[in-house]
Amino acid sequence: MIKVLSIAGSDPSSGAGIQVDLKTFQALGAFGMAVPAALTVQNSNGVSGVEAVSATMFLKQLQSLLSDIKPHAAKTGMLLTKQNVETTAALLKKFRIKNLVIDPVLKSTSGRVLLQPAAVKALRKKLFPLATIVTPNLPETELLSGMTIKSEKDMDYAAGKILDLGPSYVLVKGGHRTGPAADTLYGGKTVIAFSTLRREGEFHGTGCVLSSAITVFIARGLPVEKAVEKAKQFVDRMLITAKPVGKAKTKYFQF
Repeated sequence: MIKVLSIAGSDPSSGAGIQVDLKTFQALGAFGMAVPAALTVQNSNGVSGVEAVSATMFLKQLQSLLSDIKPHAAKTGMLLTKQNVETTAALLKKFRIKNLVIDPVLKSTSGRVLLQPAAVKALRKKLFPLATIVTPNLPETELLSGMTIKSEKDMDYAAGKILDLGPSYVLVKGGHRTGPAADTLYGGKTVIAFSTLRREGEFHGTGCVLSSAITVFIARGLPVEKAVEKAKQFVDRMLITAKPVGKAKTKYFQF
């Protein structure tokens, strides 16, 4: 049995966060587990509030789970606080959890801060060195690298700066650019672009589904390059059937 873990925020609308992570894990045949790091006030119109799970409760959840069930791979999403980042890093090291996928969720689409400023430094210093792969979008890549990206050369340099922080691979997601949905993988002494058609509409939870799918494929023992390729293909298939579920036109994945 392939066991995978999501440490992330909760989305009551079930389009992102731990809810959609668990759906993705199950759709791909893995046994999924989840530890919520934060709660959101959220619907199809966006995030209107956020609150961290108490530091004590977060620690107890993760400690209890990892002392009993060791996942083959884990992913982190929205962690919100410096304390949550540091606790996650400490316990992943203590229990020797390998195959860590970091989706560095910094802000919601509506602009709500999902990783506090003090936590960004901790993420870079404490968690990135443990990561197999980090999956930032372009705005996240700019913030994490401390530079503005205006060209392919800038993106290459920014990815290099993130690699210097310790992860084995960085996947820069190109959803914020025009043209095909092209993501670029750096690491392993190579640079690989993965491109799919850009589907029409606004979608909720795409980054969560992609990072969760990567987590499952890495847990199965696939090389990172192949895991990313298969995850991109999975997301593209899911985009085709996505539909609005609330009053907003934003489309949600249909599992």
